[in-house]
Amino acid sequence: MAPIRDHSMTGPHPDLRGHGLLLRPWDAGSGADVDTWLRGLRDPEFRRWNTPLRPVTDRASARESLLARAQAAMEGTSVSFRVADARNDAPLGHIGVNEIKYHLKVARVGYWVLPEARGRGVATRALLLAARWALTELGMHRLELDHAVGHDASCRIAERCGFPYEGTLRGAIFEEERHDAFRDAHLHARLATDPEPAGPWGEPGGPGAVM
Repeated sequence: MAPIRDHSMTGPHPDLRGHGLLLRPWDAGSGADVDTWLRGLRDPEFRRWNTPLRPVTDRASARESLLARAQAAMEGTSVSFRVADARNDAPLGHIGVNEIKYHLKVARVGYWVLPEARGRGVATRALLLAARWALTELGMHRLELDHAVGHDASCRIAERCGFPYEGTLRGAIFEEERHDAFRDAHLHARLATDPEPAGPWGEPGGPGAVM
């Protein structure tokens, strides 16, 4: 049996363009990026459905969080993208390809959208773009996505992007604002061999490119 090769990608990652979006790595040295990251993680809607292991409460902890993500990208264990409008670079949210396991060709995706950008299909467009990159350029075979039970918007986004519901993970994630209680999560996944989902304009995958 041939040995499993390590195709891990470390170091700087490419910007991704498509579906009217620009996805680029977050910059912990940018005050604007730090402020956007802090605003996103302090948003009540984000906190309703997500409980980070290390809370982000101020600019110092936001910068520390971004530095940790930059280090993870250098090590090849996760990639975190700032999602912006491709026309004017206005920040819209975040999407990450996390828990990358190159030997199993499996990773997890997660995202959030700033309050003023909701209702514009930002999460759907960003997920289509990031998933295509992860399943081709990054070489993943399986991408998983989970969300708290009751987060119906995330269910719809996952299904729209070719991540069918696979089951319920019991007690898999933290309860809101707690690290001592747990709640169930829905698991969705997409394989590299699955049909390409229709993009925002009805075409398979829609217009998108790695740049």
